[in-house]
Amino acid sequence: MANRNKLTGFRQVNRRHLLKGLGAALALPQFETFGELSQDNVGSTRNFVAVGTYLGWHKPAFVPAADGALRDLPPTLKPLDAFKRKMSVFSGLDHRAPNGHNAQSNFMCGQYPGSYSLDQMIAEEIGQQSRFGSLQLVAGSGETSPGKALSFSKQGTSLPMIARPTVLYRKLFPTADDRARAEYLLTTGSSVLDDVLEDSKSLQKILSGDDRDKLDEYLTAVRAVEKDMGKHLKTVHEVIEPPTGATAPETDPISPSLQIEAENILFDLMVLALQSRSTRVISLFLDGLGQVFSLDGRKLGSGYHGLSHHGNDPNMIRDLVAIESAHMHCLAGFLNKLESKQGANGKSLLDDTVVLVGTGMGDASRHSNRDLSTLVAGGGLKHGFHHKFDPKGETLLGDLYVSLQQHLGMEATRFSNASRNLNHIIL
Repeated sequence: MANRNKLTGFRQVNRRHLLKGLGAALALPQFETFGELSQDNVGSTRNFVAVGTYLGWHKPAFVPAADGALRDLPPTLKPLDAFKRKMSVFSGLDHRAPNGHNAQSNFMCGQYPGSYSLDQMIAEEIGQQSRFGSLQLVAGSGETSPGKALSFSKQGTSLPMIARPTVLYRKLFPTADDRARAEYLLTTGSSVLDDVLEDSKSLQKILSGDDRDKLDEYLTAVRAVEKDMGKHLKTVHEVIEPPTGATAPETDPISPSLQIEAENILFDLMVLALQSRSTRVISLFLDGLGQVFSLDGRKLGSGYHGLSHHGNDPNMIRDLVAIESAHMHCLAGFLNKLESKQGANGKSLLDDTVVLVGTGMGDASRHSNRDLSTLVAGGGLKHGFHHKFDPKGETLLGDLYVSLQQHLGMEATRFSNASRNLNHIIL
C-alpha cells in the first residue's frame, strides 16, 4: 500500500517540475509504469496552432528593446499586453534558409522551403485521433494563393487552405445533407483508389528504377489518403453539434482588402474547432497582396505588399505597423477566447494549446529571411520573457521547434538543420 500511495503521489507531479528537480530540462518517455495514463495526465499539451505571415513583421515594432522580462511591449505587440505572462518573444533566430519571397515557406519548413512542415510533423503524431488530422486556413488571399503556403506534406506538397469561413463552419459542423454528400464522395473515391493501385502493378513492370521509386512515393501518398478516407467514413454519420452559442458565419470576407475581417471570423472558428475537439493542429496563413486597407476609418497610403517594401519611409512604416497591429488585435481576441474556455484536466484551452506566431520573412523590404521575429503563447510553457539571440550564433529557430515538439509529447531530437533544444528557457 505504501508503494501504491507513493506511486499515486508521483503521478500527480507535473512532468516539467520533475525535470527541473533533476537539474535538467529533458523530455521523459512514456513509462510502462504509467501505462494507463494518457499524455494529458502527465501535464502535456494537447493542441498546436501556427499563425504565419507572408510579408513578415517590421522588426523594430515587433521586438522588445530589452532582453529579459517582458514589460513595455513595442507597438505591434501592444494589443497583447494582457498576455505578457503567457507569451514569449524570440529574436535573432532563423533556419539559415535562402533569401527571397519564394523561400517564405521556411517558417515551418526549416532550411529547405517547401519541405515537411512542423505542423504536419505534429499532426502525424498527435492529430490522428481527431476528425481532422489538421486544418489549414488562409486570410487575405482571395480565392487562391498560388505558390504560397505554410503547410507541406512529407512529400513536399503544399496543402490546400480554406479561405471561406462558411466552408470551414460546415466542415466542422456538417448538416445531414453534408454528411450524405461526404459519404458518397468518400465511397466513390475509394473505388478510384482501388483502380489506381491495381493499374500501378502493371506499370511497375516497365518503369526504370528511379521511376519505380517515384511511383512508390506516389502510392505511399495514395495509401495515406485511403487511410484518411477510411477514418472519415467511420465518422461521417456522427452528428457534431457546435458548442453552445456558436453560430454559422453570415458572410465570407475573402477579398484581400477584408483580410482583418476574415481573420477575426477564422480565429473564432479555430476556437470552436479546438473546443469541439474536431482537430488538434491548425495553421493560419496571413497572406499579403496589393490590397489597400482602411483601418479606424483611415485609408492607408499604399497596398499591404507595397508597404512591406517601405525603404525606411516613415509614413509607409507607420501604415505597415498599423496593419501588423491589427493582426495582433485579432490574435489577442483569439487568445482571450482560448483563455475563457476549459480544456483538458481543468486547464484553460489556452494552457492546453501551444500558439506559434511567426514568419518566414525576416525583412520583406530587403527580401531577407534571416532573424525571424517569433512569438509563442499558451501551452503552459515558461513565459514572460524576450529571448534575444545572436543572429550569427549557433542557436537556430529549429531548436525552439524541437522543444515545442517535446512539450507536445513527441520524441523529437532535431528539426531540419537544428539538433539542440531550448528546454532550459521555455519548458
